[in-house]
Amino acid sequence: MKLNCIVVDDSAIQRMTITKLVNESTNLNLVGDFANALEAKNAINNNVVDLIFLDIEMPLINGFDLLDGLRVKPQIVFITSKADYAVKAFDYEATDFLQKPISKERFLKAVKKALELHQLRNETPEDQGETIIIKSNLKKLKIYTSKIKWVEAFGDYIKVITDEDSHLVLSTMKAFEKELPEGKFIRVHKSYIVNLERVEKFNSKFAEIGKTKIPISRNKKEVISEAIEKL
Repeated sequence: MKLNCIVVDDSAIQRMTITKLVNESTNLNLVGDFANALEAKNAINNNVVDLIFLDIEMPLINGFDLLDGLRVKPQIVFITSKADYAVKAFDYEATDFLQKPISKERFLKAVKKALELHQLRNETPEDQGETIIIKSNLKKLKIYTSKIKWVEAFGDYIKVITDEDSHLVLSTMKAFEKELPEGKFIRVHKSYIVNLERVEKFNSKFAEIGKTKIPISRNKKEVISEAIEKL
């Protein structure tokens, strides 16, 4: 299996370093390397791109701005000299985050992650519907979204409650919400996302799933009513 990839970095030396690593990998096919976000965007829109090795700090349009402007986002491996961007990278569902200077060993580890995630995402779903990939206890798990009852904030983590179990995942609520099927899940509170198909009843204060009462923010009752009617 090969992933089509591009390299985006305004530094010619860094681009040369990364493209050399890409070309040495038997699992990567280099579509192109680009010095700015505009050239990269054109390449992404006109080619099949599975993975972007993306610098964050670039003139005019930075790496985050480039991603905000894409209709379909490939996997992202961020490359930067500053660790401060790591938290924000979670909101963009980054596959990995590499700090310059990049070692070959660390680069190959990122490629392995990308390959595993690509394979999981492209496996044929079974009859139980849509799936998402989560990472819990250092393991990647594929779970059916239909089995998720609710998601709750848990410090620096989120807790995903399913029919069989619960999983702690290092993510923000905002980032995880984007992973869930649109129209089937709704954030009813800053700390809770519910599966609308699992809500048995609700009022202005709580949504009930089984014996659990989940708090609802003041302005969410009408939103829940409208969303359930559309199911």
